[in-house]
Amino acid sequence: MINKTIKQLLTGAGCALLALTPPLAAADIEGDRQVLRRDNGAEPSTLDPQLSTGTWESSIVGDLFEGLVARDASGSIIPGVAESWERSDDGLHYTFHLRDDAKWSDGTPLTAEDFVYAWQRILSPALAAPYAYMLSPIQGAEAVNSGDSAAETLGVEASDAQTLEVTLTRPTGYFVEMLGHASTYPVPKDAIEAHGSDWTKPGNMVSNGAFKLSEWISHDHITAVRNPNFHAVDDVALDEVRFLPIDDSRAALNRFRAGDIDTADSVPQGRIEWARENLPDALHETPILATFYFAFNQRPGSVLNDRRIREALNLALRRDVITSQITKLNQPSAFSVVPTAISDYDGPQFDFAEQPMDERLIRARELIEEAGYSSENPLHLTIDYITNPDTKRIPVALAAMWKPLGIDVTLTNSDAAVYYAKLREGNFEIGMAPWIADYDDASNFLDLFRSGVPNNHGGYSNADYDAMMARASNELDLDERPRLMANAEAILLDDYAMLPLYFYVKAKLVSPTLEGWQENPMDTHPSRWMHFSDN
Repeated sequence: MINKTIKQLLTGAGCALLALTPPLAAADIEGDRQVLRRDNGAEPSTLDPQLSTGTWESSIVGDLFEGLVARDASGSIIPGVAESWERSDDGLHYTFHLRDDAKWSDGTPLTAEDFVYAWQRILSPALAAPYAYMLSPIQGAEAVNSGDSAAETLGVEASDAQTLEVTLTRPTGYFVEMLGHASTYPVPKDAIEAHGSDWTKPGNMVSNGAFKLSEWISHDHITAVRNPNFHAVDDVALDEVRFLPIDDSRAALNRFRAGDIDTADSVPQGRIEWARENLPDALHETPILATFYFAFNQRPGSVLNDRRIREALNLALRRDVITSQITKLNQPSAFSVVPTAISDYDGPQFDFAEQPMDERLIRARELIEEAGYSSENPLHLTIDYITNPDTKRIPVALAAMWKPLGIDVTLTNSDAAVYYAKLREGNFEIGMAPWIADYDDASNFLDLFRSGVPNNHGGYSNADYDAMMARASNELDLDERPRLMANAEAILLDDYAMLPLYFYVKAKLVSPTLEGWQENPMDTHPSRWMHFSDN
């Protein structure tokens, strides 16, 4: 799902804790109101569904908006604005039937035209939406996004107020699941035309989810209250959700223990074992469909255009040391970019995955020397990461592992907004680029490395890779398609186009009094399903 804030995906460094563990606070009930206080990890840069890119944004957007489909507490797809749909026998045409009681938060009807507008908008070249490529299965989407065709040529039509017709260029087995992503949500045309980029501010925003925006105090909190015009409002128990941008997992842990927040999105490194012993009812350790990797800047002029250097950096990385001694979660080491748990896919790994470490280090030194560097003539590299003591330990470890090769590393940190702006602009050499699946399909990871894709932060470009991914995209045989994607990933790995580190196990803290929060591999937790018990 998107570029993810590093703090949310790592566990943090050790921290000073109270000598005793106080009892966790019961439900935050103000009068008769149930108020959920969520650690959100970082300050969102936008609440526009079609411009958001991080989990720290999508967690809020997912409460404020609903797409044609939604996700239940277990992360599974369920009807959303569309109460039903049909697919043609050839898999190219979908008909979505919108529920009669679908409304915007201002009480006006939500119609199929709102989806037509939203999908034409995200594909507009002027919007430059980072997730526009996700709509590429729709007929005409790529031509509209490139500016070669008018928006009206897109294969999306409102045949009436409650019926949306969608035509694809190829059968896409994950299409319905993909519609649970924020990029496909409806957006309010009238509010956008009236307020421009300010339409997402409190008082201007019109949404259609279980909650509506009521307050946004920058770097302090965002408040959403129950939306009385939501079609399933009677099933929403929470009166209010407060999202707090706590970017330090140590502070989040202390606030959780003090009862100031009901969920903490990570646990400090070095305190995992402590939490296992002292907070067993609150700690959740969940394998999720996500890969923690570093992007290599491979744009013209970058020293990392040298494949030998990229290979050496991968060879010298002791992944198991990081997962056992730093993150403490013993995540599976990643020797590929696609998680091994992805459905219906058997992908390749780096050739050296089973090679002894001493042999890998010998080869890494040879490659660095071939590239012209040594201890006497060191290679200077910079690693960028988000400002947070929790996120620094991995870059520090990488620098130590690469030092014997004759590589000097400089660490540069920025806050989340600045950091991801640098990634998008290509203003980095090596940068953390963790990725959580938007949907359960290998293409969601492999599309990140297609030429020109906005989330291709390293600027990687390989014509053979693009051609293989294009073949996979157009392949109708459901057995042949994953084989073609595996061939594409083999090209990617042979190029050492990135540095994968591990597949995720996510550690979170959830108040035992909060019901409706469920572990799931998509790491999706809509507030709609949650409530506090009376105990």
